[in-house]
Amino acid sequence: MITTLIVVDSPDEFSQLDLHDFEVIDFDRYLSEYPKRDEGKMRVINLCATDRYLSKGYYCSLLAEARTHKVLPSVNTINDLIIESQEQSLQMKTITLPKALSDEVSDGSHCEVFFGSAKTPSMSAIAKFAFERFPAPFLRVSVSKQANATMMTVGFGDWQIAETSGKAELAKALHDYMLKTWRRGNKRKPARWDMAILCNEDEARPPSDSKAIKHFIKAAKLVGINAEVINSTQAANIAHYDALFIRETTAINHPTYHIARKAEQEGLVVMDDATSILKCCNKVFLHDAFSYHKVPSPRSHFVSDNHTLTCEKLAEDFGFPMVLKLPESSFSMGVFKVNDVEELKNKLEKMLHESALVLVQEYIFTEFDWRIGVLNGRPIYACRYHMARGHWQIYNHDSKTNTSGAFETLPTFEVPKLVLDAAVKACSMIGKSLYGVDIKQANGKVYVIEVNDNPSIESKVEDLYLGKELYMIIMQEFANRLEARGR
Repeated sequence: MITTLIVVDSPDEFSQLDLHDFEVIDFDRYLSEYPKRDEGKMRVINLCATDRYLSKGYYCSLLAEARTHKVLPSVNTINDLIIESQEQSLQMKTITLPKALSDEVSDGSHCEVFFGSAKTPSMSAIAKFAFERFPAPFLRVSVSKQANATMMTVGFGDWQIAETSGKAELAKALHDYMLKTWRRGNKRKPARWDMAILCNEDEARPPSDSKAIKHFIKAAKLVGINAEVINSTQAANIAHYDALFIRETTAINHPTYHIARKAEQEGLVVMDDATSILKCCNKVFLHDAFSYHKVPSPRSHFVSDNHTLTCEKLAEDFGFPMVLKLPESSFSMGVFKVNDVEELKNKLEKMLHESALVLVQEYIFTEFDWRIGVLNGRPIYACRYHMARGHWQIYNHDSKTNTSGAFETLPTFEVPKLVLDAAVKACSMIGKSLYGVDIKQANGKVYVIEVNDNPSIESKVEDLYLGKELYMIIMQEFANRLEARGR
């Protein structure tokens, strides 16, 4: 049996609606009480406000996906409607309507869409189309006719200004929707064997140096793929390619994520895919998923305030020093070590201005971190990254000379089995793309720190043992996936 949770900002807002068939809870309760190990199949209708990046509504969908709950809207949908429209004053997405739909509506038509249905019969087809493109419980849609096209603007509805009749309409649409199968994304067939390798020549620490990129291009040619380097400004033509290989540091609120999404929608083989970027770039997702799937990892906790009682409880549970992490951080930035309650309180105050949640972890001292490269569930390379001299992290951004520690590249068969097993298990909850898993090993135990999408693969570093074979392994995986799509 499938249990349905309705997660809202305030249960009182929906107390008058006919939602007795479902459990209505607020986000804080969903954060603290779920997942339950014996909960069975769970689906989540996220009615929290999702019109702001890193809001509680955003985290509701993110955590639901980490907990393998079916959720509406997905984080991809939230990002499609919010992040891609940062330059607009209104956070909406504008797309061109197919001619068959544009002929059915007049200029200036608008409606509210609840689970794909509209109260106005003339807008029913438009509402269904909008919901198929952006599956979310509550959308606002408007239509404008231009000389050569009819445009549809879609944005999230605002529960704060929704009328009582609209909320009643939501309840009815919700019941009707639950009788249907949850929607799945469309798949399109790719056309040709051409690859775009996305790079940023201005990036200070790119995942691959120029020599490594040349090795990738040569390896691609050997398996029948014509690869060429592009930058984000050239990505408008991404549909001309069959595959996209991202070799620029990724982030969710960033062109790399949007390009990956667009490439997937055009049917390209993408590495790393948008879902992997989404999961790997947010430590809240990672560590909630680690806990749920029993991946060995440091003791962790999420906090949303820096109240004195909260800080004292953290001090009691974790001791000092402890580690604080912003949900989205890379290359050791956004990661801090605090040594007492006062420092903890002050640092949390600053970090909570950037994110609704902060990850707190126990501090584990090691002289190096393992980095295991995993492709499609198989370890392909291994490195030991040593801490920067006199520092507790691999990178020391405050140093002008010793910015990073030494490294050792090893064959995977020399890596302890428990390290490899932890890396593979951690990646299994992300996907089957290319990942770099950071692992600490101490006192006979291993602790997965994070899983990185598009991990570093640099000439004379990660390839030091396998050499050009490492590039061949990755390009052959692209070829295999292209063949699997009927090429």
